[in-house]
Amino acid sequence: MDKPAARIRKGRKFDQVVDGARRVFLRDGFEGASVDDIARAAEVSKATLYKYFPDKRLLFVEVASAQCREQARVTLDRVDMSKPPRDVLCVVARQFLTFLFSDMGQSIFRICVAEADRFPELGREFYRCGPMVMRDALTDYLRQAAARGELRIDDFELAADQFAELCKADLWSRLIFGIARSVSECERQRVIDGAVETFLARFGTQG
Repeated sequence: MDKPAARIRKGRKFDQVVDGARRVFLRDGFEGASVDDIARAAEVSKATLYKYFPDKRLLFVEVASAQCREQARVTLDRVDMSKPPRDVLCVVARQFLTFLFSDMGQSIFRICVAEADRFPELGREFYRCGPMVMRDALTDYLRQAAARGELRIDDFELAADQFAELCKADLWSRLIFGIARSVSECERQRVIDGAVETFLARFGTQG
């Protein structure tokens, strides 16, 4: 599993392997995760694991990408593009922070950063499957809301990026640097309310 492989293969136990790998990667990190432990957690033989994923990096990419795709799907399912900005931004912010502050979200972020030099495709794939999907969806919504006269925006991509950064506030840094181990619901709601109010104060059309 040390040499890069061209592609993965799918089969009957593919999802089983990915689920087992997810649990091991979260527990041990990319470097600490062994092929033996992953096969044991997935309840498959090493031969089966190698058949689907001849490279451990490809397996981690699949795990991280699957989590991002699921988070993006859940968020998009809950967003009604016809709703006013305040309603939509509150939903987007809560879903964004739910994933960002989760053990899975933090672990994926830390591993992506740790492996950035050796494994640059990991970060690119992670961004493509999750953050980019959400950025494009939010940008599309902002365009629609502006066309309805509910927002006043010149640069929609920049506005979407700025809203995502507002949602992080200080909480993200505190978690990543180990200053805090969790975020209370009160803290989360405070950040969501502040992000939405600040965004609407800048881009809203109502007094």
